[in-house]
Amino acid sequence: MNFLAHLHIANHCSSDLAGNLLGDFVKGDPSKHYSQSLADGIRLHRFVDSYTDAHAISRQAKSLFKKETQRFAPIALDVFWDHCLATNWSEYSDSSLKQFCEISHNKISRDSESHWPENFVMIHQKMAQQRWLESYESMDSIEMVLERMSLRRPRLAALKECFGDLSNNYDKLQCHFCELYPDVLERALQHRKQQIEMLANKNQ
Repeated sequence: MNFLAHLHIANHCSSDLAGNLLGDFVKGDPSKHYSQSLADGIRLHRFVDSYTDAHAISRQAKSLFKKETQRFAPIALDVFWDHCLATNWSEYSDSSLKQFCEISHNKISRDSESHWPENFVMIHQKMAQQRWLESYESMDSIEMVLERMSLRRPRLAALKECFGDLSNNYDKLQCHFCELYPDVLERALQHRKQQIEMLANKNQ
């Protein structure tokens, strides 16, 4: 899952929005540097990533990619799942996608702390100003995201070729998402309840 899904899952689970985005920018034990709510959000992000990557449906989706691009399939699928969520948004939220994004970005900006990683703050600002999350509804944007990611490091160059795999298997992958995402939401909610119980026991 990518930025949009992590924010939606955080909202679904009443978890910290910023923490669930910070998951891609923080290494090691988050409790050493962040508040309990932020640390729990980071841990929820990591749980969602690991659960999604290991899911049987993710493995089925990966098998649809060409042999040359399969090693990059998990990255491409993370981005594509955000597209699926955006295009099926009304099934998972009562608010509009635009409204959800605006509220989420505003809350993260209000909660901004000086010790947050600079690259996270910069990317979040761009994400909000350029309305990245709303743009995921368009496959043209997905293609642009993959191409931009492929330029980050030489070893990621082939990532842009994954767009063809996504396009050629579009309907199948949309069906995979419709099976996968409700399960991810349920398991994320269970994980969040365990976090709350652990904190309650700790404070007794």
